[in-house]
Amino acid sequence: MARQVAIQMDHISTIDISGDSSFAIALEAQARGYALWHYGPEQLSLNGGRVIARAQPLEVKRVVGDHYTLGAEQQIDLGEVDVVLMRQDPPFDMSYISATHLLDLIHPKTLVVNDPTEVRNAPEKLFMLRYPDLLAPTMISRDAEAIHAFRKEHKDIIVKPLFGNGGAGVFHVAPDDENLNSLLEMFAGINREPLMIQRYLPEVRDGDKRIILIDGEEKGATNRIPQEGEARSNMHVGGRAVSSELTEREHHICATIGPDLKARGMIFVGIDVIGGYLTEINVTSPTGIQEINGFNDAKLEADIWDAIEIRLD
Repeated sequence: MARQVAIQMDHISTIDISGDSSFAIALEAQARGYALWHYGPEQLSLNGGRVIARAQPLEVKRVVGDHYTLGAEQQIDLGEVDVVLMRQDPPFDMSYISATHLLDLIHPKTLVVNDPTEVRNAPEKLFMLRYPDLLAPTMISRDAEAIHAFRKEHKDIIVKPLFGNGGAGVFHVAPDDENLNSLLEMFAGINREPLMIQRYLPEVRDGDKRIILIDGEEKGATNRIPQEGEARSNMHVGGRAVSSELTEREHHICATIGPDLKARGMIFVGIDVIGGYLTEINVTSPTGIQEINGFNDAKLEADIWDAIEIRLD
């Protein structure tokens, strides 16, 4: 009987198959003979001690506009499948955290990738604080007075929500910018969460490097160049991916954090590096493997499944 793989993700109809990592991972699983199931986090439940999902059988193909086929919806017991891929996009909110608690109940009998306990304990902008020697000057605070003092010291700063994603809500505040108070008031009106404040790194104009680590080992990188007039390099806001090799400093960053990631069951991780500084560790739904594959004649989704199969055998 084929191994069963359930993919918890945003609806597959919404993805861009030319760049989506979940799509590449699903294609590789299908090529290896796995049976695929598709469901969204809103279809995940706990009932009678069983973690269940209203899921649909999934087939995928690399055809633009016709890249998936979904079968009839069924209730499946996730405790009886072989692998659950937790691949829905952030934000890392209470809905996301609740899903990790439910998936905790089936892991590791059912292998959840990445380990849900460790995902919950590793918010992407907070987990990196374990490695202060790898970071640019960074503050986590909602104290306006402390934030102003940080700005006075470092002049040019970046202000961003602590649990945001995709570059949303990221502001570059120059030394003469009069909008900092308004920004802090705006964020305070949205929620009670602290903000991340960092010294602005002008090297971002040369790119924000995404490095993929699989089972703690560096597997490739792509440099994302922001478009003119934009401080963010995220692809969906106009960033442009270019081929990139790792520097000595970036090898050092990977060697420093890689063993810890592997020990925590973080099979698929994407880190972001600007100017030799670690800026994020992405463990929830990392992207970038298709861009790296295209530049390096690699197949990172195969490396991911090789790492998963080691744990299944």
